[in-house]
Amino acid sequence: MVEERVVEIPEGVEVSVEGDDITGYILKAKGPKGENTRKLKFRGILIEKQDSKIRVYSSERKTRMKAMVGTFASHIRNLIKGVSEGFEYKLRVVYAHFPVKVRVEGDEVIIENFLGEKYPRRSKIVGRTQVRVEGNEITVSGIDKEECGQTAANLEQTTRIKNLDQRIFQDGIYIVEKP
Repeated sequence: MVEERVVEIPEGVEVSVEGDDITGYILKAKGPKGENTRKLKFRGILIEKQDSKIRVYSSERKTRMKAMVGTFASHIRNLIKGVSEGFEYKLRVVYAHFPVKVRVEGDEVIIENFLGEKYPRRSKIVGRTQVRVEGNEITVSGIDKEECGQTAANLEQTTRIKNLDQRIFQDGIYIVEKP
C-alpha cells in the first residue's frame, strides 16, 4: 500500500518541482499575487508533477511517513493558495485607560502609550508581509502563510502583559480573524 495525496493546480498558477528525495525538493509557485518558493526535504517522501496535479507519496507504510505526506501536501496547498488568493490576518487593538497609538515604520510596527509606558514597543514585520493600521483594526496580509502568521504573532506577543493580573489588565493586540 502506498500513502498518496494529490494536490490540484488551479488555472492561472504555475508550479515547478525540482530535486529528489535525497537532496530535497524545491517548489516554485507563480500566480496573480506573486511568486513564492518552498524547500521540502524528508527521505522517503516523493513529489511528482503530472499535468495539472502534484502527487506526494511514499512507498513505506509507517505512520510517520503517512503524516509527512499529509504535511507536504498541506505545504504545497498553502503555497498555491498564497500566490492565487493570499493570506490575511485581522487583529484588534484593545485598551481601557490609555489610548494606544499604532503605526508602521519601515519593517517595524511601533506601539506607543501602551499601558501609559514612556517608551514605545516595537514589533518586527517578517519577510514580504504588508501591515495596514486603520483605527483599532490591524490587517496583516501577504502571500506566505508562515510570514503572515509570524508577523501577527509578533504583534500579539509584543503587547503581552507580564506580572499583572490578566483578568483585569486586558489591554493588548489580539488576533480576531485567521485565514
